[in-house]
Amino acid sequence: MRKIKAAVVRQKGGPFQIENLVQGEPRSDEVLVRVVATGMCHTDMVARDQLYEVPLPIVLGHEGSGIVEEIGASVKKIAVGDHVVLTYMWCGHCKPCLQGDLTYCNNFYMLNFGGVREDGSTSTYKSDDKRESIHDHFFGQSSFGTFALVNERNVIKVPKDAPLELLGPLGCGIQTGAGAVINALKVTPGSSFAAFGGGAVGLSAIMAARVAGATTIIAADVVPSRLALAMELGATHTVNSRETDPVEAVRKITDGGADFTLESSGRPAVLRQAIDALSVRGTCGIVGAPALGTEASFDVNGVMTTGKRIIGIVEGDSKPDLFIPALVELYTQGRFPFDKLVKFYSLDQINQAAEDSEKGITIKPIIRM
Repeated sequence: MRKIKAAVVRQKGGPFQIENLVQGEPRSDEVLVRVVATGMCHTDMVARDQLYEVPLPIVLGHEGSGIVEEIGASVKKIAVGDHVVLTYMWCGHCKPCLQGDLTYCNNFYMLNFGGVREDGSTSTYKSDDKRESIHDHFFGQSSFGTFALVNERNVIKVPKDAPLELLGPLGCGIQTGAGAVINALKVTPGSSFAAFGGGAVGLSAIMAARVAGATTIIAADVVPSRLALAMELGATHTVNSRETDPVEAVRKITDGGADFTLESSGRPAVLRQAIDALSVRGTCGIVGAPALGTEASFDVNGVMTTGKRIIGIVEGDSKPDLFIPALVELYTQGRFPFDKLVKFYSLDQINQAAEDSEKGITIKPIIRM
């Protein structure tokens, strides 16, 4: 058992409480990572607030980056000393996993929100006598702590000359936005793309649309500073949805509708706008995460008679072992400057980071350990 320090959520709505805990040893297929930094994502707050039910008490955090300290006997792809990014977890043995559709794993919800390993066990406790088990393995990692015990599958090796403390958000929020554009929507050169929502996911999508060669790139949001940043990151147009009807604006800019749209706010009304703003045969991707059971509406004939498509996207349809290193290389080349989204906080500032994120003050907080 090793001593760790971690942020624990013990009640619905928080707060994050910094506690001294103990953690077990890695199993044969597991990797012990000393966490350097962890991004804070909207999903962490969704879980804290029980919009997605997770068991309490729990250590959250699912955008970790760090250095491998120890590996299990059967681990092959990672070595001690490697720099790594931690990503979502998948089972590897269900039909979608065997088909390569990792983000649609039949066991995705349990493995990422269940607070336990696949066999129902945990590895974190309040004290050595194990009188209180603390739920962990959130997204297979629970990286709001000084160490994370993870499966070999969701550990991604990255170059040692890349800025490790910056890379954690590539494991979820950044790969979700970028992957939605590149992997799922397959945005094409010369096409038009509109991001509805200018948070970390939407702005990552803006950068990816530029990389993909879209020539009309529109950011729609209600925060002027985010719209200004979108222009820096590759947007050709912005729409303040508080001042202008975004559907009319996108249709005017694109002469009829966008080839691709992405909804990342999680608001049903905004999803309707993203669908209505499509061109004939256009595709809308959904990545926003509202409360479970949220429903939305659209004009059925308006979709059917124009051949529009609406697709759900999880984690950017990413195969992380390939996609995360590609994003690191794009960043290194100056073509994917996601560092412009981040602000760093210490672990004892985690509640301030959450508050700043929810108020829109900080787009992507990163917690340094």
